[in-house]
Amino acid sequence: MENRFSKMIETLRKAPKKIVFTEGTDVRILEASSRLLAADFLKPVLIGNVEEVKAAAEKYGFNIRGAEIIDPKNYEKMDEMVDTFLELRKGKGFTPEQARATLLQANYFGTMLVKMGAADSLLGGATYSTADTVRPALQLIKTKPGSTIVSSCFIMMRQAATGDDEILAMADCAINLYPTEDELVEICSTTAETAKVFGVDPKIAFLSYSTNGSGKGEAVDKMHNAAAKAKEQFPDLKIEGEMQFDAAVSPEVAKTKFPASDVAGYANTFIFPDINAGNIGYKIAQRLGGFDAYGPILMGLNAPVNDLSRGCNAEEVYSMAIITAALA
Repeated sequence: MENRFSKMIETLRKAPKKIVFTEGTDVRILEASSRLLAADFLKPVLIGNVEEVKAAAEKYGFNIRGAEIIDPKNYEKMDEMVDTFLELRKGKGFTPEQARATLLQANYFGTMLVKMGAADSLLGGATYSTADTVRPALQLIKTKPGSTIVSSCFIMMRQAATGDDEILAMADCAINLYPTEDELVEICSTTAETAKVFGVDPKIAFLSYSTNGSGKGEAVDKMHNAAAKAKEQFPDLKIEGEMQFDAAVSPEVAKTKFPASDVAGYANTFIFPDINAGNIGYKIAQRLGGFDAYGPILMGLNAPVNDLSRGCNAEEVYSMAIITAALA
């Protein structure tokens, strides 16, 4: 694990970051926080009642000395936070009392800590839904300039025969149900940037049940057109599509189905037509292909906010904390 993320950890050691955990009493969060504190390259900010967080850490035997623990009910800058929230949500009909009540929720409070610069990134969702992580981020942190949507990708890793990690990027597997052609172009761009953070030189395949016009249908047209738009918009990226998965990853198949393509047969970054295909695809790679899945990594936001699976373990929390902070 340390070797897999050694470059990110090295970067964080040079410029330590603060990461907010919205579920400060969760045993998985506490275990990961203890490891991060011991390694001394990332400072956890745990949200929750101070005594309850400390009691939970003691109960489970985790040393969290050095972590910042913040209780929204006793936060000294809550008045300032309420004013900022009201400004950000102006026109939505919030009263100061409603804003304060909203900010007592850990997901909103943690997101505002990032918005106000008290932390660099946030990792939540160990006990609540993706929507409850994404919604506050969209409302308060908002999309970065040039982005019109928030999307997600999974980074897939497994050890290759050489001993190095084989790394793939897959998108969008968690956020956008049926992305349009233009949204797929944006997903392509942000996924390529995320892949580069992991040392991947992205070779991007727009996936379909058709390869280079072999099949017909509205879904084929969407992926073909999206790939063409992406190639025009990002001429420095290696992009091809539409293509079937076998043509994307098998050089032998690519010679037959897509012989003129530099991407076909060697793709490592995959753009799926919709969330059904994406979610099924990454889980097949994870469960049958032996890949470790890291994500969903949210893309297009002004600051790094990421979501955990409610079925996650402490190892996944630890790795996603490193990834999230490194994206800052």
